[in-house]
Amino acid sequence: MSESLIFFVIATYFLILFFISNLTKGKENNSTFFTGDKESPWYVVAFGMIGASLSGITFISVPGDVGISNFTYFQVVLGYLFGYIIVAFVLLPIYYRNNVTSIYEYLGDRLGFVSHKSGALFFFISRILGAAFRLYLVAIVLQTFVFDSWNIPFEITVCLSIFLIWIYTFRGGIKTVVWTDTLQTFLMILSVFLSIYLINKNINWSFADFIGSKEFSEYSKVFVFDNILERNHFIKSFIGGMFITICMTGLDQDMMQKNLTCKSLAEAKKNMVVFSFILVLVTLVFLVLGSLLFIYSSQTSISIPFLNGSENTDLLFPEIALNSDLGLTMGIVFLLGLIAAAYSSADSALTSLTTSFCVDFLDISKKDDKTQKNIRIKTHIAMSLILAIVIILYKNLLNTNVIDGLLTVAGYTYGPLLGLFAFGIFTKYKINDKLSLAVCIISVIIVMFIGRIPSEYIGGYVIGYELLPLNGLITFIGLFLIRKSPSN
Repeated sequence: MSESLIFFVIATYFLILFFISNLTKGKENNSTFFTGDKESPWYVVAFGMIGASLSGITFISVPGDVGISNFTYFQVVLGYLFGYIIVAFVLLPIYYRNNVTSIYEYLGDRLGFVSHKSGALFFFISRILGAAFRLYLVAIVLQTFVFDSWNIPFEITVCLSIFLIWIYTFRGGIKTVVWTDTLQTFLMILSVFLSIYLINKNINWSFADFIGSKEFSEYSKVFVFDNILERNHFIKSFIGGMFITICMTGLDQDMMQKNLTCKSLAEAKKNMVVFSFILVLVTLVFLVLGSLLFIYSSQTSISIPFLNGSENTDLLFPEIALNSDLGLTMGIVFLLGLIAAAYSSADSALTSLTTSFCVDFLDISKKDDKTQKNIRIKTHIAMSLILAIVIILYKNLLNTNVIDGLLTVAGYTYGPLLGLFAFGIFTKYKINDKLSLAVCIISVIIVMFIGRIPSEYIGGYVIGYELLPLNGLITFIGLFLIRKSPSN
């Protein structure tokens, strides 16, 4: 597939997004930008959240991980499902009852000023790192398969990607994102199904032939029950997945901001439940695609591409789609799916970062309308620049599978949020608020130390996704130690 054609597909795609942005920009005020005027239909939000949750990481890294871990990632996904139910019936009612714009306002009302800022700070760090992970993967693909041949530096590729997101989100904010994500989710799901169809067609398999093949059975192992010491044991994966969802969705301004655009709590709950079941099924399809990619590469002797001197399974899907004999249609299908997956999460991340910084750190609501708008625009630009810088840093620092890297980082950065919200919800204590940030930082340091303990020092136990709930527990204990008397 030629570089010019790839560029044409990308350009056409963004023109469509700009058109949608123009239709949905609304009144171009802070209410529209931050909350979508609370007019979003629940089913539109639910469908769009699929794309925002999956992202380019799911599109590329989850299929790529099949070659390393088979279908064991699905154990984590099953944990996600239970986590979403908790979000729907525990956290959403709290947010709606308190009528928050930023969910971290709850921490301020419940625990105090410093706790509010601490929660927002850890979200800020988490979302910056997470969004950068997601965009990094797409930027690498575009760089490898398009811009390298044009001698365009990686830094320019990154800045261009961020700039395009900024253009179609800076006016309509979350209201625009809700509708663009709907289109992007549709294209992403269509892409993965078409990819499975086209690859099977190329090797003269029906879908039934593929599922019933010996080759598929070699990749389709889901459950690991043999040894609790293993990193991907079912119990560890399931519990880790549950807490990852509670934190990365329920305690994350990015994901909750979409839910808060629904007309009522009942519709927000309905959105969350429907979305969770569909997400599980779609993720399973991505794993199925991953097994097919490795089968196809084995049959056609396509090698796993190298990145920074070592094999990188994240690049297998683009290698097959763009450089194999599958034809032009496969290349276009892949590109549309990849871009849709990446930008459906990146645009909402950029919007939520802007919202949180304006509301939680700058107290924008206390200023006049004109000042609010100027601050919001400047903040939106600043968040874009920060994202670009972090992505560029990743290129030289990242040496792991992206989905694994993302979930590892989540264990460190979302833990304090889990502890703060859990303490606020499940206890009636006030705390010495001035010490809450110190508690959060100490918790992260302890968990980072624990995460680096060699397995041979702890009886062969391999630490994995359980770092996140452990981090939350340590934060909770720390807050308990600085408690005051129960509130009335």
